[in-house]
Formats: sequence, C-alpha cells, structure tokens
Amino acid sequence: MARAWPRGTGARAYSAARSGSRSRAHSMAENREPRGVVEAELDPVEYTLRKRLPHRLPRRPNDIYVNMKTDFKAQLARCQKLLDGGTRGQNACTEIYIHGLGLAINRAINIALQLQAGSFGSLQVAANTSTVELVDELEPETDTREPLTRIRNNSAIHIRVFRVTPK
Repeated sequence: MARAWPRGTGARAYSAARSGSRSRAHSMAENREPRGVVEAELDPVEYTLRKRLPHRLPRRPNDIYVNMKTDFKAQLARCQKLLDGGTRGQNACTEIYIHGLGLAINRAINIALQLQAGSFGSLQVAANTSTVELVDELEPETDTREPLTRIRNNSAIHIRVFRVTPK
C-alpha cells in the first residue's frame, strides 16, 4: 500500500527511504540530541520562556535597533530623520549604525539599501557581522521546580550608513 504524503513535504525523503539511500539531512540529524529528550525536559506547561536581550547594547543616539514588530516604513523614516536632522535640519548625524539580530538581519540590510538608493550617491554603507550570545531564562510555573537558563548563539549585523564628502 502506498503511503500518501502531504503535498510539498517529505516526498524526497520518502523516495530516498524507499530506495535504501540515506539523505544528508537524515545523517546530520543523527548527530544531534534526540528531540524527545529536550521536549520532555522543557515542558511548555511547566516553564515559561523569557528571551532576554544581549548584555551590552551601545546606547548612542545614532544607533538604531531594527526588529520585526515595528513597521518597516516607520523604521526607515526614523533612520532618514536622523540623517536629515529632523524637521529643521539641525543636529543631523553624519553617520548612523543600524543593528539587526536574527530574523531582523534582512530588514536591517533592506533599510540600509533603501537609504543608500534614496540618497543619490551621497550615502555609503559598510557592514559587519557577528555572533551574539543570548541567554534565555526558563521560569517555572510552579514552585516545585528551579529556574533554568539556556545560552544560545544568534547572528547579528551592524551596518554603518555614512555621508560621503564630495571631492
């Protein structure tokens, strides 16, 4: 009897299993911890996950932290406002730093490229990538368990957007 698979999921893995060959993803999965062990240890009913921000965040006025909750156009307008110096053109920053963490990396890159494209060549960008160590706190729902912490790494990007002086 042929097993019906949902459309778009597992068809390649199913055909590899039938032919007797092992896929690369399957062999990589063997090197990881079994999923059941982690899920049984961290029951979502017993613990509440609190994701914390990185320890050291620069707090300069020209630092912009991009996230996925705020509207893209609002974040772009804030960056443009810092570069232009507000409504009166005073206190304009010559450079800003756009920071993106994890899923917000693409949005940070997109904001920087939008700023550069709209400047008609007066803005340049320089990007640096890094890995940031994050600490997650697992708070127990009952008093019988102890709070746990989990350390994980996440990718980050830091984009410097600056004005070039005409020669």
